[in-house]
Amino acid sequence: MITNATTEDMKTLASCHNKLLMDGYTENFQASEAGLHSTGRNRDYKPEEVRIVNFFRFEGASDPADNSILYAIETNDGVKGTITDAYGPYADPLTDKFIKQVEDIGKKTRKNH
Repeated sequence: MITNATTEDMKTLASCHNKLLMDGYTENFQASEAGLHSTGRNRDYKPEEVRIVNFFRFEGASDPADNSILYAIETNDGVKGTITDAYGPYADPLTDKFIKQVEDIGKKTRKNH
């Protein structure tokens, strides 16, 4: 769980990432053809093994290339970390595909409860 933070604490990507690090989200994830890759543990996770706990969007003042999104992620074996991506037309296709799969699984799970 992410501890309380003020809006001021979460205004920039760097400050938000630092807050997540303090809350234990220390693993760096990268999307790959095999799934979500944990760089520190050298393990790949499938969408059903991952939960998006929260996300934070950051918009550039004038340049759409500055738009980014930071995801706080927890895995089924207790690993907590983050993945950052652009959003919109600059999004990484592998990251975008993986995140959508995780979101779809989450929607189906909530519907069944």
